[in-house]
Amino acid sequence: MKSGFISFVGRPNAGKSTLLNRIVGTKLAIVSDKPQTTRNRILGVKAYPAGQAIFMDTPGIHRPLHRMNVRMVDLALDSMQRVDLLAVVVDAAEPTGSGDRFVVKQLERAKIPVVLVLNKIDLIAKPKLLPVMDWYSEQREFAAIVPVSALGGDGVDELEALLLGQLPDGDPLYPEDYLTDQPERFFVAETVREKLLQHTHAEIPFSSAVVVDRFEEVDERGVIRLYCSILVERASQKPIVIGRGGSMIKRIGTGARQDLERFFDARVYLDLHVKVRAEWRENDRLLDDLGMGRR
Repeated sequence: MKSGFISFVGRPNAGKSTLLNRIVGTKLAIVSDKPQTTRNRILGVKAYPAGQAIFMDTPGIHRPLHRMNVRMVDLALDSMQRVDLLAVVVDAAEPTGSGDRFVVKQLERAKIPVVLVLNKIDLIAKPKLLPVMDWYSEQREFAAIVPVSALGGDGVDELEALLLGQLPDGDPLYPEDYLTDQPERFFVAETVREKLLQHTHAEIPFSSAVVVDRFEEVDERGVIRLYCSILVERASQKPIVIGRGGSMIKRIGTGARQDLERFFDARVYLDLHVKVRAEWRENDRLLDDLGMGRR
């Protein structure tokens, strides 16, 4: 039997969260077209006939500008020291550059096998894939290079088999039906934030966060009551999130409620409020409350 931890690392928007969701077969990590969507370490466990793999999605490695981003990058880099195998996920459809060199440079601290995952092969012509593989091979030695499409599923089965085979021998570390270590409150906040990312633009996706103020379990009417605050940094951002006549926050709330009802398989009452918290991205206590940087 094989058993161990595998960390997905790489630049923002490489598709790490989509790959995690594809492998575990359920949505554990939110996804969007905005960079730096993932802010926490998200664990997903999958049992196989030949063993158990514990996958960890991590924030994208980038040059941080705020205390929040420092924590995000530290979390990703720290994972390199705490797992049995690294899977570096890259967007094969994007030209290689300084950001990729920065990620490869960080791999020097890794004392474990490193697998290169060339994602988004559905967006690149096959003849253009070989130069990408050659470029990375020139940077360092990889245990394997695997082209995949996390969105479409191409190559993912082969990737899973290869990753499982690279893990050390050992018994399962979690019960067979165990999926993740994140609490339900985390998924509530992330679901609301996903809809916020989907419907807002400019600086708001990067300067906003979601806090679950109250979580009331299913009542006698079969309803879960959730009360959340959307945090923004400036007073001028608050009316944008609310929208004219409350149209924007209603759109965010409706989409989040529908997803949460599917997640909990129960009716959900979702109450959203927008609060201004100046420079919250530099506030260590608030970042702790948001679970950013917890290991």
